[in-house]
Amino acid sequence: MVTELPESELRSAVATLLGGAVDPGPWSTEPVAYESGSPATGDLLRVRGTAADGRRWSVFVKVLQHARHWPRLDQVPADVREWFVRDFPWRQELDAWAEPFAGRLPAGVRVPELYRLTELPDDRALLWMEDVDAVPDAEWTPDMFTRAAFALGGLAALRSTPEVLASTPLPPGFALRVYVNGRVLQAAVPVLSDDAAWRHPLLAEVDDRLRADLLRLADALPAVLDRLDTLPRALPHGDASPQNLLVPRDSPAEFVAIDISFQCPLAVGFDLGQLLVGLAHAGHLPAAALPGIHATLVPAFVAGMRASGVDADPADVAYGYVGGLVARAAFTSLPYELLGAPVTDELRALFRQRAELCRFMADLGLELLDR
Repeated sequence: MVTELPESELRSAVATLLGGAVDPGPWSTEPVAYESGSPATGDLLRVRGTAADGRRWSVFVKVLQHARHWPRLDQVPADVREWFVRDFPWRQELDAWAEPFAGRLPAGVRVPELYRLTELPDDRALLWMEDVDAVPDAEWTPDMFTRAAFALGGLAALRSTPEVLASTPLPPGFALRVYVNGRVLQAAVPVLSDDAAWRHPLLAEVDDRLRADLLRLADALPAVLDRLDTLPRALPHGDASPQNLLVPRDSPAEFVAIDISFQCPLAVGFDLGQLLVGLAHAGHLPAAALPGIHATLVPAFVAGMRASGVDADPADVAYGYVGGLVARAAFTSLPYELLGAPVTDELRALFRQRAELCRFMADLGLELLDR
């Protein structure tokens, strides 16, 4: 069901966009197809129209929602569901326009214009935002990944000062530990340990070595998280996949940062994980392309930090990057939630593609353990 948009709020948002009170004229609303695992994301809508003075306009509307409205809530383990519903920071995205984020962006990075915030009943809200005409995901080039890593390094440098780190009440590493203790250890790892599950036709085709390596990494997770907590920290973007670093067609040298999350102090380099695997997870980039991209990320991130005034140890950045990536994504990328669906060629292909992605992340994690 598409959220109904209040006409008065739409008129106010369009007035802000067009720079004055103007009749927005006729408009149309279309849902935006997306694959989001965020419990806070309801509808994504694009509203277009032609104002009375002939100007065409377009507004992107995101519906934020309390976690209790999430359709996939039943996938949260029962013993943590009450806590999850009570404490999930569903309004966290609004932090993108607050000073600790919007005021600490490196050159070449900005946030979209926010035209209006509309509070709805029942813990929902509408974000009326700039509709960025972005380069499609499939057109991301190796140079874009390198430039994005440089920009994220600058963001980490600017958000690593004591006053910024103190701006959040959450302790270092908190958001990642919560995610690991719930989504990873209580949902994904039990499937890895379940022999019956691995006799399913979709998992039976996955290399047994991958399962064994992921179980080894799962045993090492507490030590990895402890090591991450000893590293230099910054407040990250939190979900810095290419899908959330928009490259405007009319300004390809900049990035528009959206959908921030994990807003607590985390090890520098954390943001590189989602930058690397975001497109591969969505099926827009083959796993075979990841090694070449991976090799460029840490040097670019370190250079970005240095350009913004902070000298970082590449070894610290590499551990923050790979350790965070393994903890967050290596165990959850196989789509276990689809094991009850009919087995089709399309689903088999999805499991093969995700297995290749997991294989690459597992290899990075095993290298980390051997250091």
